[in-house]
Amino acid sequence: MNRLRQLWGDLRSSFWFTPSLIVVTSILFAGALIEADSAWSDQWLARWPRMFGAGAEGARQLLSTLAGSMMTVMGITFSMTLLALALASSQYTSRILRNFMRNRVTQVTLGTFAGIFVYCLIVLRTIRGGEAEFVPSTAVFFAFFMAVGGVGVLIFFIHHIASSIQASTIIASVAQETLSAIERQFPQESALEPDEQAARGDPLLRSADQRSWYPVPADLSGYIQSVDHDVLLGLAREWRTVVRMERGIGAFVVRDTALVSLALTFPPCHAMIAALNGAYSIGRHRTIEQDPAFGIRQIVDVALKALSPGINDTSTAVMCVDYLSAVLARLSCRQLPPSRCYDGETLRVITIAPTFEGMLSAAFDPIRRGAEGNVAIMERVLGAVETIAGLTLDPRHHRALDEQVERIAELADRTIGSAHDRAQIESRVAHARKALETEPAMRPEKARA
Repeated sequence: MNRLRQLWGDLRSSFWFTPSLIVVTSILFAGALIEADSAWSDQWLARWPRMFGAGAEGARQLLSTLAGSMMTVMGITFSMTLLALALASSQYTSRILRNFMRNRVTQVTLGTFAGIFVYCLIVLRTIRGGEAEFVPSTAVFFAFFMAVGGVGVLIFFIHHIASSIQASTIIASVAQETLSAIERQFPQESALEPDEQAARGDPLLRSADQRSWYPVPADLSGYIQSVDHDVLLGLAREWRTVVRMERGIGAFVVRDTALVSLALTFPPCHAMIAALNGAYSIGRHRTIEQDPAFGIRQIVDVALKALSPGINDTSTAVMCVDYLSAVLARLSCRQLPPSRCYDGETLRVITIAPTFEGMLSAAFDPIRRGAEGNVAIMERVLGAVETIAGLTLDPRHHRALDEQVERIAELADRTIGSAHDRAQIESRVAHARKALETEPAMRPEKARA
């Protein structure tokens, strides 16, 4: 299942899959119209002579012109797409190129022009002149109609390219994809009750240290894109052992190094190794489907590029902090998966689970390091801390947010020379500390409960 999911993700992010489907659809549509013309063209010609009365020579010229025009337009579209990719890579970060390639508008636009071109070629081939003249009038009419529609697609694509390379569009798109991944991966609201099994400890976990841990090597080198935890739990239950993940989602694993470890009294066999590797999806790049931290990493990369001396675009960096606050606010309200999976009362899987504290540090620590002396960024991060503090009820989250406030205060004292600016930051630090000390307002759904 993981391999199929990985294949589907690769197909979605390719420039050839969706256009190929459109081309195949155009071929089938052309064949259906030609067959319909061969059966009912005389009736349609008699009823609508002005619409379907084109001769063989006129139909050939029309289709030849449309086919040549579509190839020209498709070349222009491809050039515009490459230009947008190059600009986005140099101006923002190369990590977002996959988002451009996954864009449905670009894929459908390329497929539309390629489909019209193939459609015209197929219809053009069936036209016959002379005594046994055959002109698929309906197919020729629809070729003209499709060409007019292609003009509308081109106009919309130009608008789409112009808006898609704007910083606000790119950052919002990555943030929305990250929020969607959080909704899928962590659908439950956060619970304040501690995990009872984690609190009291687990006998098998304590005794596992006395057993031998056998590493299971990875059969590929690459980034871990997804893990089927249900498969790991089922295998651990079947083998009556404990599976310990050695690499989490988003981590890079080298072939023949430990992917997981098994608490066994004997080395794992080849069937065990193959089954455990089958629960992992490893690819050449990180994906966001099971890895919301990668979405945060993309936004952080855009912010760091904007804060670099060569670009110095504070407005874009501020925008990144705003969207990071939206992502972290959503994450703070979700129940993150535990680091231990049980089969009843028995520990079976020790996972490397994401934490709010880790994602908070991944979001704001790199930006803070690149924002020395930048008052606007410090104020925005403090504002984000206030926003998140008003939404989360977890004291662990508040401690992590308080650490961010203290780091910003230390950075301001060390790098801001203006007394006015330093006083302004101190005022925002005081507001953030007050927000962290105040009891967060209960969310509406909790109040109703």
